Amino acid sequence: MAQQRKIIHVDMDAFFTSVEQRDTPEYKGKPLIVGGQPNSRGVVAACSYEARKFGIHSAMPCSRAYRLCPHAIFVPPRLEAYREVSEKIREIFWRYASEVEPLSLDEAYLDVTYTADFDGSATRIAQAIKRAILAETNLIASAGVSYNKFLAKIASDMDKPDGLYVIKPEQGAEFVAELAIGKFHGIGPATEAKMNTLGIKTGLDLRQWTEHELTAQFGKSGRYYYTISRGIDERPVRSTRIRKSLGKETTFSTDMMDMDELLSQLESLAEIVFERLQKLQLEARTLTVKVKYANFQQVTRAQSVAEALVELEDFKALLPELLSRTEAGKQAVRLVGVTAGGFVQDSDVDGGEEAQLGLPLEP
Repeated sequence: MAQQRKIIHVDMDAFFTSVEQRDTPEYKGKPLIVGGQPNSRGVVAACSYEARKFGIHSAMPCSRAYRLCPHAIFVPPRLEAYREVSEKIREIFWRYASEVEPLSLDEAYLDVTYTADFDGSATRIAQAIKRAILAETNLIASAGVSYNKFLAKIASDMDKPDGLYVIKPEQGAEFVAELAIGKFHGIGPATEAKMNTLGIKTGLDLRQWTEHELTAQFGKSGRYYYTISRGIDERPVRSTRIRKSLGKETTFSTDMMDMDELLSQLESLAEIVFERLQKLQLEARTLTVKVKYANFQQVTRAQSVAEALVELEDFKALLPELLSRTEAGKQAVRLVGVTAGGFVQDSDVDGGEEAQLGLPLEP
């Protein structure tokens, strides 16, 4: 009989802003925003829990964040500082896990099935990891413990911040049955809305559908929905993670100068990309705009945020600022494109490139 898997998902709490509050004590306890300045066209890359109380969230335009909380502190991102902390955290992970699969700078899956420490207790191992992170980085992490990746990921969000939530094998099916569809990792707003129209609002509702019926409604995603509704997820924790991207571009019949029309074209492309992400159950953290000028010179501009871009409006909010960082409007444009990347979960998408777990914020 195969040994029961033990999976931990560790997620740092408000990572970017927590690093800033740690390094600059006067920021502690105050609404803090990492990203652009309040009067800029930039977006919120991350925000502290104090800022979230005002309705501020990742990918929100900084101008709106400022209106919601005029006394918030705005600071530029310090990517090297975040990467340095991330490397230290991963060192801690490898002390306990046989496999570590980073999803981003601030979260990872750990397979501790064969870890002998603490008599093999995944819960005690997670506690030890949280203690080590706090002692060695002065930062707080939340952890979810379960027998598969899907449930471990959901568990890590249950008691944030500083959470530790355990879903045992005998609890999995019942836990999923009571879970709202909107809480399912891998089911975005568009799919949630479609499921709601079909009367599917909880895991129990989803479980009433056969695999054939779900596949007929949702394509190949139907198999995934069928298994997770029963608390089943056989995906392994993979130490070598492939970072994939998904994009769409269009070439104009005549070169274009009108910025409003260019932005409209980018929004249309973003809608196509977003729809594909939904179908593949992918959540992206990075959006890239590609511009090719009439002279065939090509540039890309990218923006990454700390939390997944799960709404179409999150994608569209990034486009004006990214486009403004090109020479569009000054030079004629023959092609534009939109690409989503930095995915936070697995999916079988053809093509890809090796993982680059940094968060590029191109000039």
